[in-house]
Order: sequence, then C-alpha cells, then structure tokens
Amino acid sequence: MSAEGSTGPGPGSEPGRGPEPGPLCPEHGQALSWFCGSERRPVCAACTGLGGRCRGHRIRPAEERAEELRSMASAAREKVIQRLSLVRSLCESEEQRLLEQVHGEEERAHQSILTQRVHWAEALQKLDTIRTGLVGMLTHLDDLQLIQKEQEIFERTEEAEGILDPQESEMLNFNEKCTRSPLLTQLWATAVLGSLSEDIRIDERTVSPFLQLSDDQKTLTFSTKKSKPCADGPERFDHWPNALAATSFQDGLHAWIVNVQNSCAYKVGVASGHLPRKGSGSDCRLGHNAFSWVFSRYDQEFRFLHNGQHEPLGLLRGPAQLGVLLDLQARELLFYEPASGTVLYTHHGAFTGPLFPVFAVADQTISIIR
Repeated sequence: MSAEGSTGPGPGSEPGRGPEPGPLCPEHGQALSWFCGSERRPVCAACTGLGGRCRGHRIRPAEERAEELRSMASAAREKVIQRLSLVRSLCESEEQRLLEQVHGEEERAHQSILTQRVHWAEALQKLDTIRTGLVGMLTHLDDLQLIQKEQEIFERTEEAEGILDPQESEMLNFNEKCTRSPLLTQLWATAVLGSLSEDIRIDERTVSPFLQLSDDQKTLTFSTKKSKPCADGPERFDHWPNALAATSFQDGLHAWIVNVQNSCAYKVGVASGHLPRKGSGSDCRLGHNAFSWVFSRYDQEFRFLHNGQHEPLGLLRGPAQLGVLLDLQARELLFYEPASGTVLYTHHGAFTGPLFPVFAVADQTISIIR
C-alpha cells in the first residue's frame, strides 16, 4: 500500500462526508466516492473491499482527489497569468523603446531636412549674388576689361560650383534598422506560424526527374536515378532536384512549415516565377541567382543563399521543422524553428515578381506540414 492512501475501506463503508448524488459504479451500483490512484479512475467502496478489483491499490477519497485537481488547475491558471503578464510587460517595454527610437530617427531626419533647406536657401542667395556680378561684368565691361577680369570670373564660377555641393546628404536617409526587434520578431513569428494556415502543395509539372512527389503533393523524395519518363514541359526542372509550389504570392503575409528532419541536404525558401528551369547552370540552381532566396543545409553546413552570396548560419544542429514567413509588404523573408521559437535568419530586401515556395532535396525526404 502506498503512502498516498490507505488499504481502502471495507465493503459498504462510506467516506467521512456523505457523497453528493452522482454517477454510480456500473459493477456494484454504489456511489463513486473513492479514487483509485493505480487505475486513475473513481471507484465505489465495494471496488476497494475484499474481492474488489481495486483492493490493495492506492485509494483515497474522491473529494480529496477533486480538491487536488482544483489546486493544480488554480496553480496552472496562475502560471499562465504570470507568464502572460511578463510577456505583456516585455512587449510594452519593447514597444516604448522602439517608438522612442523611431521618434528619435524621425526627429533626426527632420532636422537634417531643415538643415538642407537652410543650406539651399543660402546657396540660392549666394548663387544669385554671383550671377548678378557675372552678368554685370559681361554687360558693362569691354573686351580688354573682361580679359583682365578672367581670374575673377574663374574664381566666381568655381565658387558657384562649390555652393552646389550637398551638405550631409546621407543624413536624409531614414534608418529602417531602428524598427527591428529580436523579441518582437520572435513573438510575431510564433503568432503567425501558430495562427496562419495555408494549403501549400507542390506543382507536379515543376518536379525534377530526380524527385518523387507523393500523392498528396506535399512530400518530395530524392532518388539518384531519374524517375520514369514524364512530360517534360517548360515548367519542369530537368537537372537540379528542384520543385515549385503550385501557389504564388504577390502581396500580403504568408507562412508554411516544412518537415526537414530526415534530410541532410535540402533547400527551402522562395523563388520568382522567372527562375530558369533547364540546364545545369547557376541560373537554375537555387540561391545562385537573383531569382531565389533559400535556407540551405548540406551535411552540417547551414547557409542563407541568394544571388550567389552564401551567408553562413552558426547553427549547432539542424532543425526538425523549418518555418518560412514571407511578408511582402514589409519586404521580409524569415526562417524560423517552431520547436524552440528561434529565428534562424531574416532577409530584408526587394523581391522580383510573384514568389513561389521552392524546394530542393538531395538526400532522403522533406514534407510540407502546412
């Protein structure tokens, strides 16, 4: 007998307080006044007595178990409230920090504009003075006098050219980095991947002959040998093991998750519909041209690839799942690990044309989860 309860009441005995009317034991027809910790279910007094199926089990009054559950639920509720309160507090602090930073950047840019306005107003006044002086010379001086004034004319012209040089022109650019926050990016990615669901499927017409596509059009499996002959249309990749989704995006916010735990060689990201499909050149290879942006894994090397530029990512292990978030309005592409809540890489920049989710597999299998 465990210390959690006693050896159990005898047949017909009742707890200290009479139980409230409720369900009866289907075997004995008695009130379910006790809780069997061994079988994790309510039982009656007869179940715990001689001949009962729960004799010798960990038994205690059902009311005691109910009170324990109430305490557990209350503790869980308090835990949720505390954590949400902490997140809310952190978000409010981060919001205040970012707004102050954006406001400061706005003020700096505004002051730069005012400085520029003063500079150009003064420049126009100086230019007008120089112009008036030069016009006067040309109008009132004879040829000999003009020749004698050649050095002065040259100096005034050179002065006018110097006046046109902009002052602090680089200060007029708004620093977009002031709006970026690792905390809010992580919370945003978690929220989007948890709530935004899109039915991403792979376009069979684009699938490389080195890949096999599942019936539900969500799983790609690599094969070292070309699959059986299939229609080789203009959409199909004929060399690199690539495939495009059937859906493209031109605006808005989009997200999908790919199971990549079984593969040690894959690429996941987005590509323009202008991506070439034929041949073995870099123009068809994901990440090696201006038409594709991908997260790449090859063995234990993890990189972000675009336009032939390879940016190493310091990951100690490969993600089992890879979340992709595409925010076309913000011109942002983000790769995210749902299990740990880690933002793996964020790319900011302009994208060309409608974008398709894109995939490449050179080892085992990857699958679109949603």
